[in-house]
Amino acid sequence: MHRLLLIDDDEALAGPLTQYLARFDLQLEAVTRPSIALTRLAAERFDALILDGMLPEMDGFEFCKQLRASSEAWRDMPVLMLTARGDLTDRVVGLELGADDYLPKPFEPRELAARLQTILRRTRFVSAAAPSVVQPSAKLCFEGLEIDTTRREVLCASGLVELTGTEYELLVMLAREPGKVFSRDDILNRLRGQEAELFTRAVDILVSRLRRKLEPLVALKTLRNAGYCFALPGKP
Repeated sequence: MHRLLLIDDDEALAGPLTQYLARFDLQLEAVTRPSIALTRLAAERFDALILDGMLPEMDGFEFCKQLRASSEAWRDMPVLMLTARGDLTDRVVGLELGADDYLPKPFEPRELAARLQTILRRTRFVSAAAPSVVQPSAKLCFEGLEIDTTRREVLCASGLVELTGTEYELLVMLAREPGKVFSRDDILNRLRGQEAELFTRAVDILVSRLRRKLEPLVALKTLRNAGYCFALPGKP
């Protein structure tokens, strides 16, 4: 059973949601303040966070930003953001700050369960695919960039590049097939494990975030009305 931490100051939400998610082997625990959440995260293991956008002490967007900038374990933890404000700006901000998915309130519990199962399944797949012994073949080497798929590390001339789990997965997916063009729907379906919801802007934001972290390298190329491809030449 996966353990989930809900951070939401709506105390009436936790009880019914806990009962509903238990049907899907999802064990939900809830806190109402970010400070309490940080204490729980430091002391216990959770498989994913459900994070409300509007919170006391700090909003969910700032909490997500701090989470992604903190310890390695928290950087890769799946985060699904909830908010009563469902406009595009909030969705863009949440994804830019490192959220893995986004669901506006009010929402159907079944959709929440499906989205959680998707990001948890993707996380399990990545963990299971990582070999336990370091092998030379596990490294993808390019001019100015090296990806160690065993350690899940990305190195460039300036040192280690800190990526979220989704950013890393996107980079590896493109780098394994240099020059191949992936459409936005291809990327959404490969990373999310489900059909895209017409929110292809999420891919543009993810690519933009990854590009900034890889600068000054020009590793990702945009093909107008087609998608993206990996553009760095391999090491001779």
